[in-house]
Amino acid sequence: MSRAVAKRLDPDPGLVAVITYDGLCTFEFGIAVEVFGLPRPEFDFPWYQFKVVSAESRRSRAIGGVVVEADAPLARLKDARTIIVPGWRDRNERPPERLLRAITQASARGARCLSICSGVFVLAAAGLLDGKRATTHWRHMPDLKRLYPDIRIEDDTLYVDEGNVITSAGSAAGIDACLHLVRRDFGSKVANSVARRLVMPPHRDGGQAQYVAAPIQARPGRTIGEVMDWARARLSQPIAISAMAKRARMSERTFLRRFNESTGAGAAAWLQQERMSRARELLESGTLSLADISAQCGYQSLETFRVAFRRSVGTSPAAYRARFRAQG
Repeated sequence: MSRAVAKRLDPDPGLVAVITYDGLCTFEFGIAVEVFGLPRPEFDFPWYQFKVVSAESRRSRAIGGVVVEADAPLARLKDARTIIVPGWRDRNERPPERLLRAITQASARGARCLSICSGVFVLAAAGLLDGKRATTHWRHMPDLKRLYPDIRIEDDTLYVDEGNVITSAGSAAGIDACLHLVRRDFGSKVANSVARRLVMPPHRDGGQAQYVAAPIQARPGRTIGEVMDWARARLSQPIAISAMAKRARMSERTFLRRFNESTGAGAAAWLQQERMSRARELLESGTLSLADISAQCGYQSLETFRVAFRRSVGTSPAAYRARFRAQG
């Protein structure tokens, strides 16, 4: 396997600490281990340090009878740059006070916290989400709204990034949130490499719907998949939804319905996401001018591109590029 070199946003990604406790949600825990805890010999730069931190006793019994043995005490959170909270065992049970204190103190000194599924109830109980946007599995939202009315709940998203706090929806959305964090730290090329090892799509935007009428395939149905490939090859050009529908040999109404059923996203939103992904890759790895990048991503004016990029990524194209050059 070839070794990849990244222009990193941060030369030291630091320690990732995943919390364990009795009743641990096994799949959510596994996501954190898979993304942050495995060796990455394909990368020629420091990867995350990783520790399993116990919120209660050293040994925790996870769902399914699996026993997880922590390799660090709760006090290790003081050294963590990133804290992962897998799904909490009972949304009506207040987490241990010592756990909440440790998370609050870590957050106050700048640690990032990421919850998967019902893990949001731990971050909410710690007071980290007051007045902020957050999400969780759609089944848990009524309880989250009832218990924590000060949270601005996003009803139908995969994950919400509020800077130092990231919350994600149902279990598999935790993969998307973790890949999003990798993308923040290392850029699109590295995040895409991790996604390939997971046999995952390289990027699902946080605003994508949680519930999809038809199961999402690794590659959407042949007709829709072919149209997506056709559009990706033409991102430098204006692409009308009507043209995509014609390519699929469907009416526009049928195409929009089938596209949403196959991907969980609207066709226009998907196309915008693809343009932004291309822009990030060009900004991270190339020396093209902003005007050239704007044109290659299909924007008729540089100002339109700047506005769209800021709305999608949260910063300007120039600032995004500068962050990579500073660490290059």
